[in-house]
Amino acid sequence: MADTVKVASVPISRRDSFNARDLRTRHLKPFDSGDIKVLLLENVSPKAVEIFKKAGYQVDYHSKALGKEALIEKIKDVHVVGIRSKTKLTEEVLSHASKLLTIGCFCIGTNQVDLGYAASRGICVFNSPFSNSRSVAELVIAEIILLSRQLGDRSREMHSGVWNKVSKNCYEIRGKTLGIVGYGHIGTQLGVLAESMGMHVIWYDILPVMPIGSSTAADSLEQVLASADFVSLHVPETPETRNMIGARELALMKDGSYLINASRGTVVDIDALAASLNSGHLAGAAVDVYPTEPLANGPGFESPLRNCPNTLLTPHIGGSTEEAQLMIGAEVGTAITKFVNSGASINAVNFAECDLRAIPSTDLTTVRIVNVHQNVPGVLRQINNILANYNVNKQISDSKGDVAYFMADVTVNDPKEISTIYEQVRAIQENIITRVLF
Repeated sequence: MADTVKVASVPISRRDSFNARDLRTRHLKPFDSGDIKVLLLENVSPKAVEIFKKAGYQVDYHSKALGKEALIEKIKDVHVVGIRSKTKLTEEVLSHASKLLTIGCFCIGTNQVDLGYAASRGICVFNSPFSNSRSVAELVIAEIILLSRQLGDRSREMHSGVWNKVSKNCYEIRGKTLGIVGYGHIGTQLGVLAESMGMHVIWYDILPVMPIGSSTAADSLEQVLASADFVSLHVPETPETRNMIGARELALMKDGSYLINASRGTVVDIDALAASLNSGHLAGAAVDVYPTEPLANGPGFESPLRNCPNTLLTPHIGGSTEEAQLMIGAEVGTAITKFVNSGASINAVNFAECDLRAIPSTDLTTVRIVNVHQNVPGVLRQINNILANYNVNKQISDSKGDVAYFMADVTVNDPKEISTIYEQVRAIQENIITRVLF
């Protein structure tokens, strides 16, 4: 099984540089935080860089995604990887990551990571599911107005030197009905903004959710499609949502209505949408996400939606605002630092969420054992049998799927006991990763 930690045999009193008199609780960390290497790709927020450098980590920063071969080479020697939506961390790529502890997805989604395989290697994945909600909601409001006034086409014509002053099929959004599919953090914010502009809001979600404002829950997706003037999609990528909006669903929409997709590229059948736009059944569409997207900025984007009438195409920029990126950088960067330094897995995507209260600053003889193991009967008993000979102050254990997570704070009298505990725990057959934090 994979294992990434070695314990140095130095006196405990030299393992932390903090002044116990100045702090109420100890700041846990790996034996030498300067050895923690971080790889950041795709222009991740400078806020994350600041957080990692403040923690003493080594940061390798790249403004673009890497090709597969370059990524495999880079990932061999790092403990943390930070990505956005373009980098694909597949089983093939992750199989080369012998030291990797955690992945940060500095975005909403995590479909670009093989979460199950990552968990099986003891790699904890974090994301930021809520930080860009406002940015996406504002983009959708802007698109609703642009579509209702055909401003995309008018702007393109003006740039081509064509003056085309028309009012036919141009409308105010006041009094129109917005249908929201997926009433989560983005959907609810969008509904509030839409209502403030005089729109009626209906929504559909597979989970029971409390309505906000004057919005109304629909009984089915079909009801939303048939009733709304504008339909906006805000659902995750799952097998159930793949091609959720196809030719059948588009035909159910009102003549002259509009479709907006700022969720996932696989949710809409792009060919069917193009056909519906070109036939005139839909009056327009705004699309920010696509089934396949370029790895880098520049020419080469191809889509059946290009040149469709009254169609706004944007390059996956729903959450691309300075405010959103700052909040994402802070949220994911902080979660990763806590996981590396203290073992806390709160808000993890593929791990059970565990944490322990801090160790008092005056307690210099307690270390934290962090273990990831296969979720099978008997492992926890083996670990507790090992720790039975020591003073365990507190511990926590939980599981998610095939992987279990365990933390315990153990007081030792002799530094040699740390190595003994570490070696015995990692020798358990079902062990995936064992770490010791000081």
